[in-house]
Amino acid sequence: MIITAVIGMVLAFAITGLLGYTVIPYLHKLKFGQTILDIGPVWHKNKQGTPTMGGVMFIIGVVLAIPTALSIGKILKVLEEGGIIDAFGEETRIVPMIAGIALAIGMAFVGFIDDYIKVVKKRNLGLTAKQKTLLQLLLAAAYLYTLYLGGMTQTRLPFFGYVDISKGFGLIFWPIALIFIYGFTNAVNLTDGVDGLATSVTSVVAIFFAVVAAIMSRYPLACLVSAVFLGGLLGFLLWNRHPAKVFMGDTGSMFLGGMAVALSFMIDMPILLFFAGIVYFWEAISVVIQVTYYKKTKKRIFKMTPIHHHYEMSGWSENKICLVFSLITFIGCSIATALYLI
Repeated sequence: MIITAVIGMVLAFAITGLLGYTVIPYLHKLKFGQTILDIGPVWHKNKQGTPTMGGVMFIIGVVLAIPTALSIGKILKVLEEGGIIDAFGEETRIVPMIAGIALAIGMAFVGFIDDYIKVVKKRNLGLTAKQKTLLQLLLAAAYLYTLYLGGMTQTRLPFFGYVDISKGFGLIFWPIALIFIYGFTNAVNLTDGVDGLATSVTSVVAIFFAVVAAIMSRYPLACLVSAVFLGGLLGFLLWNRHPAKVFMGDTGSMFLGGMAVALSFMIDMPILLFFAGIVYFWEAISVVIQVTYYKKTKKRIFKMTPIHHHYEMSGWSENKICLVFSLITFIGCSIATALYLI
């Protein structure tokens, strides 16, 4: 399992990294440059024209690397049966994996439409809030229905173990899960605001899922997908680190949100994303607090939201924001790991 996951990670890293040499010039040629809004920090104006929609790079990397790694895994399985090497276990949980990847790609498509309207149609705000919400909720509902049809009847909670969600009070899980998917997908989208931030933070989250899935050997596919996801992110970080040569756009950030959510379901414990994804949660909550407080008092608590802009306007460099937020994510992931093992 571990060897196959590492192979998948390396493949995703190589594919994504190498795609930068063709995709970025192509985005330049199409003039798919980022439009910097006036509501953002003034110094972001020097990023005007940097290619966006670069998220297609790691989407392609992940989508190509997973089946390739699975094929290699089958070969390793043959060798394992011959007593040569340890590969995948028998239990593969294929439905959550396919449904999860489909969810991430679906969210990425919503992001692509949003980016296309902004970049090509020159409408800075892209899809309306209602349009985006409807599409995301439909995708989330389809994903949850697929999990239900695939036999998902339980979820794990810290200290309580497995809880039945197929009847009685447990049915409340499904509407909560719908809001959970919608909320975290958009929270990841909000995190994409400075060079490398969403990429680096989500890399730590991907490591968390890979480690937990590896510890619990019943989730070999979750381990593989997490490792491949990490490889794609690291390959993209080669181009997205400060000063960024390409932005992921909503195309990429929506994919990240969908993948993070899907991985939390693949290990049967989505609630852990509140800890592993603490930065996402704080980014989203900061916006809610700011808007609510401003409506009541016409004053602001933060200099700017999402919260990374507050620190940026307080003098933090983009690299410092990425480092500190990644460390906070690591702490959150450590807590989530402890809770998972209890």
